[in-house]
Amino acid sequence: MIFHVQMDVALPAGLDPQRRDELLAAEKKLALQLQHDGIWLHLWRVAGKRSNISIFEVPDADALHGILSSLPLFPFMQIEVTALAQHPSSVEAQS
Repeated sequence: MIFHVQMDVALPAGLDPQRRDELLAAEKKLALQLQHDGIWLHLWRVAGKRSNISIFEVPDADALHGILSSLPLFPFMQIEVTALAQHPSSVEAQS
């Protein structure tokens, strides 16, 4: 299944700078690995915000939840998930 995911990150203002750097580095490492594994298909920053729009391909919603909840920044995220389906007018549908 393909999912559109918007993640808004709100790190606490008083978070220890070293802990912040560790969380960000761990988040980047996992995000890169998931992209290399073909799970996190697209990742875009929302301009002017600590937010991203992502596309994931996973077997089901439970698998997506497992991935999202494993992200180091998960405790500091507001996440909105939308399941996507093939549109009959897309180029891929014509193949």
